[in-house]
Amino acid sequence: MHPEIISDSPGSCPKCGMALEPVTPEASTSGLEYTCPMHPEVVRDAPGSCPKCGMALEPRTVDAEEGEKNPEYDYMRKRFIASAVLTVPLVIIAMRMMLPGGRIIEELASHRTLNLMELFLATPVVLWAGWVFYVRAVQSVVNKSLNMFTLIGLGVSTAYVYSVVGVLFPQIFPDGMRGPDGSVGVYFEAAAVIVTLILLGQVMELKARSQTGAAIKSLLGLAPKTARRINDDGSETDIPLAHVQVGDRLRIRPGEKVPVDGTVVDGRSSVDESMISGEPIPVKKQPGDKVIGATVNTTGALTMRTEKVGSETLLAQIVRMVAEAQRSRAPIQKLADTVSGYFVPVVIVIALAAFLIWYYLGPEPRLAYALIVAVSVLIIACPCALGLATPMSIMVATGKGATMGVLFKNAEAIETMRKINTLVVDKTGTLTEGKPKLTGVVPTAGMSEEKLLKFAAGLEKASEHPLAAAIVAGAVERGVGPADAVDFESHTGKGVSGTIEDARVLLGNLKLMEDSGIDTAELAERAKEMRMEAQTVMFVAAEGRLAGLLAVSDPIKETTPQAIRELHDEGLRVVMLTGDNRATAEAVAAKLQIDQVVAEVLPDEKASEIRRLQDQGMMVAMAGDGINDAPALAQAHVGIAMGTGTDVAMESAGVTLVKGDLTGIVRARKLSRATMANITQNLFFAFIYNSLGVPVAAGVLYPFFGILLSPIIAAAAMSLSSVSVVGNALRLQRAKIQ
Repeated sequence: MHPEIISDSPGSCPKCGMALEPVTPEASTSGLEYTCPMHPEVVRDAPGSCPKCGMALEPRTVDAEEGEKNPEYDYMRKRFIASAVLTVPLVIIAMRMMLPGGRIIEELASHRTLNLMELFLATPVVLWAGWVFYVRAVQSVVNKSLNMFTLIGLGVSTAYVYSVVGVLFPQIFPDGMRGPDGSVGVYFEAAAVIVTLILLGQVMELKARSQTGAAIKSLLGLAPKTARRINDDGSETDIPLAHVQVGDRLRIRPGEKVPVDGTVVDGRSSVDESMISGEPIPVKKQPGDKVIGATVNTTGALTMRTEKVGSETLLAQIVRMVAEAQRSRAPIQKLADTVSGYFVPVVIVIALAAFLIWYYLGPEPRLAYALIVAVSVLIIACPCALGLATPMSIMVATGKGATMGVLFKNAEAIETMRKINTLVVDKTGTLTEGKPKLTGVVPTAGMSEEKLLKFAAGLEKASEHPLAAAIVAGAVERGVGPADAVDFESHTGKGVSGTIEDARVLLGNLKLMEDSGIDTAELAERAKEMRMEAQTVMFVAAEGRLAGLLAVSDPIKETTPQAIRELHDEGLRVVMLTGDNRATAEAVAAKLQIDQVVAEVLPDEKASEIRRLQDQGMMVAMAGDGINDAPALAQAHVGIAMGTGTDVAMESAGVTLVKGDLTGIVRARKLSRATMANITQNLFFAFIYNSLGVPVAAGVLYPFFGILLSPIIAAAAMSLSSVSVVGNALRLQRAKIQ
C-alpha cells in the first residue's frame, strides 16, 4: 500500500502495519526481503510487522516451490491454537450461569476463586498470544501512524487491566459495583475472546492473502527445471536450467517445455503459448522463428539456439512486471489513506465520549457499562478492511491480467484504462505484422533495377527499422548484394543518406526529396497507385536526380479487423497516427474502418498529437511498438506497448500486450472495469461497516431496543470484515473476461 517504504529485512509497514512483501520476483530464497502489501515502501530482511499499519510483512520474493509457507501465518496460527485452548474453559467459567450444570461450578469454588482461575487462563492469552498486538500498537504511536492495532491494543488492555484490578483490589471499587461477597464483575473472557478472534481473523486473512500471489507462483512454476543441451560432438546432456548459457543449442522434444527464449534452428512443430499470451491456439514454428521459455512444444522436435536466459527471459520480465504492479498504488487508494489518517483518532475520541456518557448517564453499574461500550467501539472500528480494500483487488487483478497476456505496469494503469474513450494506434507493428516485404522496385530511365537495389540496400543495411530490413532482405532475395556506404546520415522521420561508389544517395519519403530539391514528378503517378494499394513508397535519388522508387508492403495482422470491431463496440474512437504517407495510411484505415487518420507525422510530433487530443478533453490511450513511439506512449493517459516490440516502448507504457494483439486492449478494459467495481464494493463495505458498527457499539440502540453490543461480537465482526474484503477481491480470479 505504501511502495515508498523499502526495508532490507522482513517486518511490518510503519504506516499501515501490514506485512512487508518481497520486491524482487526471482525464484530464489537468497537475500529474501519482506514488504507490506498496504505499504510496499516498507522493506525488511526478516519477517515481522509493518511499522506503519502493524500488519504482517510478506516476502517480496515469490518462490514457486515454497508452497504456502509463511512465517507470519505459522506465528499467528500457533498463537491462535494456544489461545483457543485456554479461552474455551475460560468462557465456560465466565458464562457458567448460562450453561447447563453451571451451578455445579459455583458450588465447587467461590466467586473469587473462579475469578482467579479466569485470571490464570486469560493472562497467557492476553499477554503472550496477544503480545504481537501490543507491540504493533506501541509502534503505531512511536511512528505517529495510528492504525487498527492502536485500537486493539487499547481495547484489550483496558478490559484486561480493569479485570486484573477487579480481582486483586476489589475494595477500591464503589459498593454498587461489588457483589455480596465483595467481588467485582470481570471481563477476562471478553479480552481473551477478542484476542482469539482477532488471531483467527489474522490467520484467515494471511491464508487468503497468500492466494493473491498465486498468479506469480503459477508463472514461476511454468519454467522447466532442466534443459537438454546439444554438445559440440553431437551428444546431448540434461543440465539444470540455471546452467544454460546464451548461444547454447538445446533440443526440445514433443511434449516438453521450451527452456528459455531463443530461435528455432532446426525442425518444425506447433508450440502452445497460451500460458504466456492467453491464446489457446498453438503457433507453428520453423527455422528462424522465435520461441519463448515455458511454452510447450506439442508435436514435432525442435532445436533452438539460446538468446536470453535468467532474468532476461520474457517469463522473468512478466513476473517482474506483475510483482511491481502488485506493489503499486492506485489513485483511488488516496481516499482510503485520507480517511484512515483521521479515522483512528476520531474513533478514540468517540470511544472516550461514549465512556463518559455511559459513566455519567448510563444505568448501574455505570463503570461496567461504560467500559463495555468503550472497548466495543475500539474493537469494531479497526480500519483493517478499509486499508485492504484497494491493494488486495490490485494484486489479484494484475495476476489475472498476466494469465490473459495483459501486463499492467502499475495500479494507476488499471484504474485509468476503463475511462479511455480514444485509442491512438501506430500502424507498423501494431495494426500490421511489423514484418514488411519489398513488393515493388521501379527504376527511372537510365537506372537499372540491380543498381537501384544495390544503392538502397547499401544505405539500409545498418538500420534496424523493419522497412530497412525488408529492403535489404528483398535485395538479397533478388541476388543483389548491398554496397558499402560512407558518410551515412539519418534524417529523422524522413529517411537516410550516404555516399556509395562516389555518388551521394538519398532514400526516404517525399519530404526528404523536397528538402533536397529532388524532382519526383516522373514517378509521382506510379507512387500514388502503389499507395492506394496500401504499400509504403520510398524514393531513391543519386547525384541530385531521382533514381527510382521502392514499395514495401506490411500485411495487416489477422486479428486486427476483429480487434477494431470490438474496440468500436466498446465505444472507443480509433485514431491511426503514423509517419507513413497519407494515401497509404488512408488505404489501410479504409480497410479497417478506422475513425481518423493522422499521417506523415514525425516521431517527435507524435506526443504533440496525443497532447492535442487530450486538450480536447479526450481520455487517450496510445498503442505502439517502436522506439519512436516511446514519447507518445509516455504522454498518453495510458500507454499500451506491443510485447513483440522494443523494450523502450514497453518501459514507457503502462500496459503491455504480450502477444502484440489489439484484442488484448478489450480484455484490459474489461479487467479494469471489473477491478474498479471490486474495489468500489470493498470500500463501500468497509465504510458502511464502520459507519454502522461504531454507533451500534457506542450504544445508540440501547435506549430504544435495549441492544448493547458485546466486545466479543465486535471482535468477531471486525475480523470477518477483513476476511470478507480479501475474499471479495479473490472473486476477480474467477471473473469471466474474454
